[in-house]
Amino acid sequence: MPASRSFLISDLLRAYRAGNLTPTELVEEALARADRAPEHHVWITRRSPEELLRHARAIEERSIDELPLYGIPFVIKDNIDLAEMPTTAGCAAYSYTPTRSARVVQRLLDAGALPLGKTNLDQFATGLVGARSPYGACRNSFHRDFISGGSSSGSAVAVATGLASFSLGTDTAGSGRIPAAFNNIVGLKPSLGRLSTRGVVPACRSLDCVSIFALTTEDAAAVLRVAEGFDADDPFSRRQTERTLSGRRFGVPHGGQLQFFGDGEYARLFEQAIARIESLGGSIVRIDFAPFLDAAQLLYGGPWVAERYAALEEFIRRRPDALHPVTRAVIEKSADFSAVDAFKGLYRLMVLKRAAERAWESADVLLTPTAGTVYEIGRVEADPIRLNTHLGYYTNFMNLLDLAGVAVPTGFRTDGLPFGVTLVGRRGTDASLLAWGGRLHRASVQRLGALELAMPTTTTEPHVRTFGDLPLQDSFMSIAVCGAHMEGLPLNHQLLDRGGRFVRKAKTAARYRLFALPGEPARPGLVRDSSGGGSIELEIWTLRSHEVASFIEGIPAPLGLGKIELEGGATVTGFMCESYGTDGAVEITPLGGWRPYLASISAVAKEIEYAADTMPDAHH
Repeated sequence: MPASRSFLISDLLRAYRAGNLTPTELVEEALARADRAPEHHVWITRRSPEELLRHARAIEERSIDELPLYGIPFVIKDNIDLAEMPTTAGCAAYSYTPTRSARVVQRLLDAGALPLGKTNLDQFATGLVGARSPYGACRNSFHRDFISGGSSSGSAVAVATGLASFSLGTDTAGSGRIPAAFNNIVGLKPSLGRLSTRGVVPACRSLDCVSIFALTTEDAAAVLRVAEGFDADDPFSRRQTERTLSGRRFGVPHGGQLQFFGDGEYARLFEQAIARIESLGGSIVRIDFAPFLDAAQLLYGGPWVAERYAALEEFIRRRPDALHPVTRAVIEKSADFSAVDAFKGLYRLMVLKRAAERAWESADVLLTPTAGTVYEIGRVEADPIRLNTHLGYYTNFMNLLDLAGVAVPTGFRTDGLPFGVTLVGRRGTDASLLAWGGRLHRASVQRLGALELAMPTTTTEPHVRTFGDLPLQDSFMSIAVCGAHMEGLPLNHQLLDRGGRFVRKAKTAARYRLFALPGEPARPGLVRDSSGGGSIELEIWTLRSHEVASFIEGIPAPLGLGKIELEGGATVTGFMCESYGTDGAVEITPLGGWRPYLASISAVAKEIEYAADTMPDAHH
């Protein structure tokens, strides 16, 4: 494999399809890259070569058409669970080994992604610097004396230095955006609840979200499409409705509200970003940023810091000595707040939310620096709290105000350190933010991460699908069918007409009931029943993602698409039935599938026909 091979998702998938690369060959290159880069302090735990090769061979046994992230290498911030690998949250004494992966990780695994290991972070995700870790201060990918940003430090540097195609971080106060800006990559902080946080060590549980790092917005969007999804077992998961930005008005804080902490180059680069937005057709409006800044003060200066103590209370009582001194100093502040303070803080936040809403009357999206400056590691270690607070100036408000954001690179200081901006939108505007972020990114810089790799050219071919306005690598979606869409049955043409491909036969986990629904044409209804049920035969097909919408439009009520659990625990999107649709239906679960049911009624029909043929004539 060429040492300079691009790990962009589209490039790897193209190489796999052309037969120029296999996942096992990819593993060999990923291991070699990791071995060459110990000085950045990226890793906490790496998967062994044996584990990775075993996983890669298992991926090779599957169809690339079935797996949208087939053989794509990624890394995971070490406060997110990966089964059978320790989760430390940056504290060895806290470490535990989960038997199940976090829900968001499992969705990526089911899509064929290949996890390389767990990455370094500010301990317990408390910090924006990447230097509060007993595993070593994670170093900036452009200059080792500067901070990488945090708390998702290792995850960002792994992508920027080409160790992985993408990574997972978390973002409560800016941890998914600050490291992106400092390492010349894209950082997506999705809408709260869009990605499940089940299996994530909480920081502030009501505000935490899983973030995505990638070299381009196209790659970030491709990961988001796989990773997102409502999780009924996560009380903070929310069903999402995508909102499109209705205009091109970009709200920028009034000049007196912009803060660069003496960094004239960052100030200059932000003015350049504003000019580029205007060149792309955006209009700049100045907004009152005060409500956003006031909300930001509540995150660490208000009672929300007590959530960090609530997440770790038992451990802190047992092992207070195990905490990094700065982490302990931050969390111990929670003792200053009472339940009364918590309610007062909540009331204050609601007032600020209402005040912040005025910005959206004149702006469709906000544009801010991601950070006002960047610091050397030594300066941060000498003045950890104050300088960390400076870094959160443009980030700490976002989750408190229930907003989405994407951080993109837009330039470099004269010393070579990167600069970036964040596009901020209301909940549900993630796709539109990625689209605008991608346009700005392409117009601003050509270098990807810290690599000698140029921004890929876009494609305008008509078959390329989009996410919002963003062109994406064409991929495939697996769909499980259990009735008339199965091979050779009457509705199978609806898949074939759209280029659908048969992948394999499968069975559900033993938690489903199958019904023959009343009416014509004959069709089954699959209903989940965790208290009983059986294992039902399925067929798994794939459709190009851009064909799925037209396929769904032809599905009549009470049927729809939902997540089906397969034997072995994997999940797949497939036909499900609303429970009301089984009224008057005949349960056929014991038969184990639709084909056996059709065979049974065919046999009955033949018996009736035979009986009629052999019955004596009624006139005799």
